[in-house]
Amino acid sequence: MKITLWIILQIIIGYNLVLPIVLFLFYKLFRKERKNSLHQADYDYAIIVTAYEQTGLLHSVVDSLLQVNYKNYLIYVVADNCDISNLHFNNEKVVLLRPETVLASNTRSHLYAISHFKRAHEILTIIDSDNLTDPEYINELNVFFDQGFEAVQGVRAAKNLNTTFACLDAARDIYYHFYDGKILFELGSSATLAGSGMAFKTALYKACFENLDITGAGFDKVLQAQLLKQGKRIAFAENAIVFDEKTTNSAQLVNQRSRWINTWFKYFGYGFDILFKGIKGLNRNQFLFGVILLRPPLFMFILLSMFCAFINLFIFPFYTLIWFIAFGLFAISFLIALWSHPTDARIYKSLINIPKFIFFQLLSLVHAKQANKRSVATKHEINS
Repeated sequence: MKITLWIILQIIIGYNLVLPIVLFLFYKLFRKERKNSLHQADYDYAIIVTAYEQTGLLHSVVDSLLQVNYKNYLIYVVADNCDISNLHFNNEKVVLLRPETVLASNTRSHLYAISHFKRAHEILTIIDSDNLTDPEYINELNVFFDQGFEAVQGVRAAKNLNTTFACLDAARDIYYHFYDGKILFELGSSATLAGSGMAFKTALYKACFENLDITGAGFDKVLQAQLLKQGKRIAFAENAIVFDEKTTNSAQLVNQRSRWINTWFKYFGYGFDILFKGIKGLNRNQFLFGVILLRPPLFMFILLSMFCAFINLFIFPFYTLIWFIAFGLFAISFLIALWSHPTDARIYKSLINIPKFIFFQLLSLVHAKQANKRSVATKHEINS
């Protein structure tokens, strides 16, 4: 009985190592060429930029947004708990909002912006206060709205690769964008949401949160669960690019990952609901997405897998060989993600420091329970 339970436990942990390569093989076997729309409608966009306490990067964010190759939009900057005395935007497309009370919540800031819309925008897109946008960002989103999608996730590419931590953070993002974005979507499921660089029909976004008040990190986890429960698909727009500030030091990494780990423990249960809905309704979108939601963060299943392989050295050495094969397949799948993308050489060089990166994420796990008390948002260094 104990042996059977040990085998089952290993399967539950170990399948996470081989899942990416399995998804990749299915993607190669069954993918279909996607046709882009020939005509793009002139959707009215609201671009919502949320800031909490920090305003140092907002001018560069807004300057970037004003360079997008699109005309029909307004920018709403929600400066929550911020000193706005130095914020001056001399452009009629920019609306600066400072809530009367501290919101300390992404969704509250988004809904505050919606309640102060100057006109009834058909689509809203969410941008972080440290993001920069590619000039074709909105046009690339429109490719999928033209196809009838109501929710679209773009790509958060690295804005900075100035430290080892930033490079490893970028490698992680490339991995997730490839498997949880591109491949998942091409297999008929949905891209996972990334917190920014995403867009929704305004009515749909409001409907998802009209009876919910989300505090702390993880609004994107709640939002994607709401969408999947309704049977919606989240499209993946690999050419709709926002450039995201990556963590540059261990303190940033620990605080940020503590919030993310806390979020996974808080919301991973949504995966069971969506998975069972997919099984019951024979819905590929929900089934695959549910499987992905139940997967732990990378460092967690890697460490658990290493633990299992080590234990087997003393009780079932043959199983250790199976674990080594699984680790090899995972390493190949990770490299496939990097090879599929124009990956900077600095990112490849940084991979030797993965053990250090995992160590600091282990520290993040220790602080996860108090994560939202430690920090509400990542504090980035501003280089003058």
